[in-house]
Amino acid sequence: MHQLLIASTNQHKVGEYRELLADLPFELVGLRDVGITDDVAETGTTFTENALIKAEAYSQRSGMITLADDSGIEIAALKGAPGIHSARYGGVTGAAQLALVLKQLEGVPFYERMARFVCVIAIAAPGQPTQTVAATLPGVVEFAPKGEHGFGYDPIFYLLEQGMTMAELPAAEKNRISHRAQALQKARPILLALAQA
Repeated sequence: MHQLLIASTNQHKVGEYRELLADLPFELVGLRDVGITDDVAETGTTFTENALIKAEAYSQRSGMITLADDSGIEIAALKGAPGIHSARYGGVTGAAQLALVLKQLEGVPFYERMARFVCVIAIAAPGQPTQTVAATLPGVVEFAPKGEHGFGYDPIFYLLEQGMTMAELPAAEKNRISHRAQALQKARPILLALAQA
């Protein structure tokens, strides 16, 4: 069985990928599992550029088929911010980051709080051209965090169709509709072809 390196030290993300790709003929490992502890500088100006940088750098270091994603939230009222800076937006993380975004949106009515999650996946394999796929998920930024599931911006990302935030969704439903799940659906044929190579 081939190993697939998930280019992340975020154990939540690695775990999510293990669930989403459980049926593929790969053993999924994270960067920590293969002893890679240093970060690759994400110097790109787009999600696609950053995903490519990470996939290619970690594939070269490990000699493995490597999947990297760059994802985040774009909020229309903030001119697309946090965007590619989602993970480190405002120099804070977790609840402080959500509080910062909500403060920046103070006074903005619900119908002007449109946002979308973006996920670009890059798949690099030694001796092969790197391939990318992308997906988005539209939503609205809530007025306060709601829900216990998920991570990142999930507690303030309200899904109009579901009538709740991403963090209120059961894991199985999130894994069906999320931007990452949609991008992975597009990535499956690429991964299957690499598994059979």
